[in-house]
Order: sequence, then C-alpha cells, then structure tokens
Amino acid sequence: MATEPTSLTSDLLQRVVGAIAQAGGWLPFDRFMAMALYEPGLGYYANTAPKFGHTPHGGSDFVTAPELTPLFGHTLARQVAQALDATGADEVWEFGAGTGALALQVIEALADQGRPLRCYTIVDLSGSLRERQRTTLVAYADVVRWVDALPERMEGVVLGNEVLDAMPVQLLARVGGVWFERGVAWNEGRLVWADRPTELRPPVDVPGEHDYLTEIHPQAEAFVRTLADRLQRGAAFFLDYGFPEAEYFHAQRHMGTLICHRAHRSDSDPLADVGQKDITAHVNFTGIALAAQDAGMAVIGYTSQGRFLLNAGLLTLAQSADARQNAMMQKLLNEHEMGELFKVLALAPAASAQGWVPLGFAVGDRTHRL
Repeated sequence: MATEPTSLTSDLLQRVVGAIAQAGGWLPFDRFMAMALYEPGLGYYANTAPKFGHTPHGGSDFVTAPELTPLFGHTLARQVAQALDATGADEVWEFGAGTGALALQVIEALADQGRPLRCYTIVDLSGSLRERQRTTLVAYADVVRWVDALPERMEGVVLGNEVLDAMPVQLLARVGGVWFERGVAWNEGRLVWADRPTELRPPVDVPGEHDYLTEIHPQAEAFVRTLADRLQRGAAFFLDYGFPEAEYFHAQRHMGTLICHRAHRSDSDPLADVGQKDITAHVNFTGIALAAQDAGMAVIGYTSQGRFLLNAGLLTLAQSADARQNAMMQKLLNEHEMGELFKVLALAPAASAQGWVPLGFAVGDRTHRL
C-alpha cells in the first residue's frame, strides 16, 4: 500500500525541521530543495506517488515532452544517431529518465534505423521511478542498465530532458539594496523564509535598486563539470526551460523563476505541502555553458526546442503520424507552448567536437547569444 500524502509530508517535515535545528535554525534553500525532492523514501522524486501524466485525474502533476508524443523521442533519436556516428560512440546515457518513455522511444527509433545500441544506461536516484522505467523498458532488458553514479571514465551520447531544472538552487534576494541568501527556518509551527547577509552575487550585475529575487545554480554547474571530467568521447544534449544569462538576470525578472507543479497547476510556495509537489527553477544556460567550457568541453549548439526539432526532421516523421500525434506535436513547436521557452544545449569533449555540425543546430543556432 502506498504511503498517504499527509503521512509523507508529516514525516518529511520532521526531517526538515530536524535539519534546520542541526544547522542552527537556518537552512539554505538548496539544502531544503534537495530534501523536498530527494530525501530517501519521502522526497517528491523518492516517494511512490504518481508524477507524470496528461491530466490530473490519475494523480499526475505534469507532463513532459516524451509523454506528449513519441514523435519527440523519435526525432531526438535522429540527432543521437548522427552524434554516435560522428564521435564513434556506441552507448547512450540518460539522466533522470522519468517514466522511461524517452528511453523507449530512442531505443525503438534507433533499432528501426538498423542501429541497435550496445547499451542504454540510465542514471536515476529515484527507486520508484526506476521500477516504472523497468516496466516500460521490459522488452529491452538486455540493453538497458541502471547506475547510481557516473563511472570515472565514460563514452557515449548523453541525454538530459528536464533534468537540470530539478537540481537544487540557491536563492539570492536584494532587499533595500543589500544582498541576502534566502533560506528556510521553523517559526511558530511552520516553515518560513529567512534571509542572511551573504557575499554571494548573481554572475552579472542586476541594474536598479529595486528589491530582486533570483537563483544561482552551483549544483547544476558542478554536475556539468563532473560530466566534462568523465566523458572521454561522445556528446551531451540537455533540453530544458530556461534563458541565456542576459535574459535570466534581467532587471524586470525581479521575482525569480522558482516554481512548483502539482496536479497540472503551478504555484510559487515551495514551503507548503513539502514532498507532494515538484520544485524547479529555470536554467541559466550561459552558466551551464561556461561551466562546461571551463572544464574543457566545447559548446556545439544552442537553440530553441522548436528549431532543434524542426532541424532534426520532426515534420518528416509527423507525415506518417495520426491526427492526435500531430496535435501534440504542435505543443512541442509552438512558441507559446514548449517551442520557445524550452532550449537545447549541446556539449562535447574537445576531441569529439571537431568535424561535424549537430543536425539539430544546422539552422538557427543561438550559441552567440549565450
């Protein structure tokens, strides 16, 4: 029997309160976010409650591109195939594989192209999602494997669809012209915001003297640096919602990008119903790209998801799809849906970046805007 949500929240809340007490009464937001999402057995991605689905009726909270239509994964597989050929790799790695839908779509599409994979490796910390992935991918049990952490050396094409946005962020608040780090405290029986003076700053100056809230992404940037250190040959493609630095820290974006998802609705209060809803922040793609470059990787492409999918041949694949799939395809492409808000960033070790242009960036590359 699945644990009741109220019990989940109560147990997780006790752990959060304990962590606050151990930290002297104040917990940095990134530590709180990590517990809310990943605390073993209790955090949002670590408990057994449903998360992915088209509507809230089955208990789901949001839908990702692979659940909308298999056209997404089949199109991405075209880019994967080109990257495998260009780099000489024969393995795919996926971070945060959700239901396993994207893995299934990519494996099937590559098999249809007559190029079965030697191995498809999933890195996922959620035990409950791993079980769902195993069910989804049962037909490819001889190809798929799961690991908890990256090996010291690896090769292959790396995929991360909506994974960077779920990495814990630190909150910075400028109040009355003074910068603070915003964290979490426990006061009168509830979680509350609490600010502490800090030397931390956004990576660029934010014009004006008005109050301003934003996020910085040390964990996502550290993840990319680790990937750069381990990936010896291949390429990496990250698809997520976000902006380049100049847009991310725009003076008018004074409320930041932190958002929660539950029952296909969004809210801005991560301190409520801890463990029962997703907490995310948009990606600063400039920061990710710079972290990768500093660690020795090359940026080989950056563009909108809509442009990437068109370049990779989505419309060709859609010719043989039914009306429903074509309707879902529009959500992937339209600027007011996922087509513009979502971006695609491609990275590669220096030796693997030479001599080819990734299919998805052949037209409309925006690397110059990072």
